[in-house]
Amino acid sequence: MRPAGLGSVLLLVSSLLLPGGLSAVPQSFSPSLRSGPGAAACRLSRAESERRCRAPGQPPGGALCHGRGRCDCGVCICHVSEPGVYFGPLCECHEWVCETYDGSTCAGHGKCDCGRCKCDEGWFGDACQYPTNCDLTKKKSNQMCKNSQDIICSNAGTCHCGRCKCDNSDGNGLVYGKFCECDDRECIDDETEEICGGHGKCYCGNCYCQAGWHGDKCEFQCDITPWESKRRCTSPDGKVCSNRGICVCGECSCHDVDPTGDWGDIHGDTCECDERDCRAVYDRYSDDFCSGHGQCNCGRCDCKVGWYGKKCEHPRSCPLSTEESIRKCQGSATLPCSGRGKCECGKCTCYPPGDSRVYGKTCECDDRRCEDLDGVVCGGHGTCSCGRCVCEKGWFGTLCQHPRKCNLTEEQSNSLCESADGILCSGKGSCHCGKCLCSAEEWYISGEFCDCDDRDCDKHDGLICTGNGICSCGNCECWDGWNGNACEIWLGTEYP
Repeated sequence: MRPAGLGSVLLLVSSLLLPGGLSAVPQSFSPSLRSGPGAAACRLSRAESERRCRAPGQPPGGALCHGRGRCDCGVCICHVSEPGVYFGPLCECHEWVCETYDGSTCAGHGKCDCGRCKCDEGWFGDACQYPTNCDLTKKKSNQMCKNSQDIICSNAGTCHCGRCKCDNSDGNGLVYGKFCECDDRECIDDETEEICGGHGKCYCGNCYCQAGWHGDKCEFQCDITPWESKRRCTSPDGKVCSNRGICVCGECSCHDVDPTGDWGDIHGDTCECDERDCRAVYDRYSDDFCSGHGQCNCGRCDCKVGWYGKKCEHPRSCPLSTEESIRKCQGSATLPCSGRGKCECGKCTCYPPGDSRVYGKTCECDDRRCEDLDGVVCGGHGTCSCGRCVCEKGWFGTLCQHPRKCNLTEEQSNSLCESADGILCSGKGSCHCGKCLCSAEEWYISGEFCDCDDRDCDKHDGLICTGNGICSCGNCECWDGWNGNACEIWLGTEYP
């Protein structure tokens, strides 16, 4: 014969162990309330069954089993489909909802019983954090309650025997922490009066927004996907905002921005530039860049002739004057080292260091110009000589991209050259075998349908894309190691 209390024990065990809200309690669990063959039917009416599964004082239609289980003939079968364990006659208990203090449930001085701490003798408080008898002096107690700024309970609570009691007069518990340092009232949106606008979670007074939302209180919705946002914020070294800022809807907000304006010590589209690296001794209000002997370029010093070193701190002996040195490095070009290198004592060191595609006495040869955006040299139909393609027989074009023979009729060819407005090559070129040949007289016209103007690309030192990238329909596509709107920022290894 089974003991009378065994049924309730089985209910507790089943509610603790079985996932997904499925119960092992047989349909004949309560034979006194069921009847019929196989004891499958419940003798209680639906209304009576639900009344027994409803918390006392709840009106008809209220949540059954506290919304944490299902009602089976007046008995709650608790769900365990989420982390933690629901239990109790009406699934009213959850063993993880007890208060914590300094990371410990019930401060380690009590036991969690159905969501409330039952304190050991000599302790009290919601988390059993306060001793009944205090043997500390007031000075010692206050010292234990000071935060890292030496403020007692962060001015948001009172000190009781070395432990802070936070001000929560409204009972919402939004002020908390060992030193009452967290105030989640800071997360309440002024307009909606919701925590983080209902689009995020608040932790210690800071909103952590759901994907697609941003703002101090998650009040702004982003119109791009989280993946696209991260892609836009990723710096060339693969780090989000170079680990020097936060990504907000595809734009980096850099840390430590100078209060005098937007152009701070840390800047760049992905916070890749840190000009503090150019100062011999860091002082944000000092202009002592590169020891006074160079120019800071995205955290790297470009030293004047006659100086070298990471911060241009070492003088270099050179028999040439500055003017003579620059003249030797310039040659017939418009800029020293053709704008692709560094001039030192009349000799050019071409950028990027170690790249054999850039060469020549004045770095006048740049074989990267023979490559298309996919890196194919001369379209696979020629060889590169000092930055110019020498095409194989049967091919022509700047990148040997056009075949001389064509198997298309003129009508077929022209149909492939029409832009969206129906004009052949945008009226700025001719069509050959389905490809537009842009006007040679207007060097700046480019694009699949001659619809781009390379003059729209940014310049630096008078050069489009600074000579360190390709102008692609108004935007600079920088070569490896270079960044910036005009590819003017070198992010590769140190200059040799």
